[in-house]
Amino acid sequence: MPSGSPPPAVPTDVLVARSLEASLTVRDLSASVAWYRDVVGFAVAREYRRDERLIAIALNAGGVEILLVQDDGAKGLDRAKGEGFSLQVSTAQDIDELAARIKVRGGVLETEPIAVAGKRAFRLRDPDGFRFTISSPRES
Repeated sequence: MPSGSPPPAVPTDVLVARSLEASLTVRDLSASVAWYRDVVGFAVAREYRRDERLIAIALNAGGVEILLVQDDGAKGLDRAKGEGFSLQVSTAQDIDELAARIKVRGGVLETEPIAVAGKRAFRLRDPDGFRFTISSPRES
């Protein structure tokens, strides 16, 4: 764009999103928080209570936020979760070092780090079966 030119207009008939957060219903809130915090490296951002009872915890890692919500059992505690989709997390960190750190902390990778589509990536699942792909733009 030539200097001094006005920025292009934002179309008014399309969504112009700035971020995407995920809300995941989990069987055991404290176990899930421990996994995300202690194994993957998320930080606890906020706790949500209803009538003094802990019902959800927001976690963040850089610009990514995940809300973990305690399953109330209304739809059955043993129902399948996390089927049919994968959350994608991108980072500038070294993927091989990150994967190794997760494994040392007790995490189990679904796939070891690989080069794919110009990125370095690996997959893992949380305790409820939600699948994550963590990738870096660099192949190493």
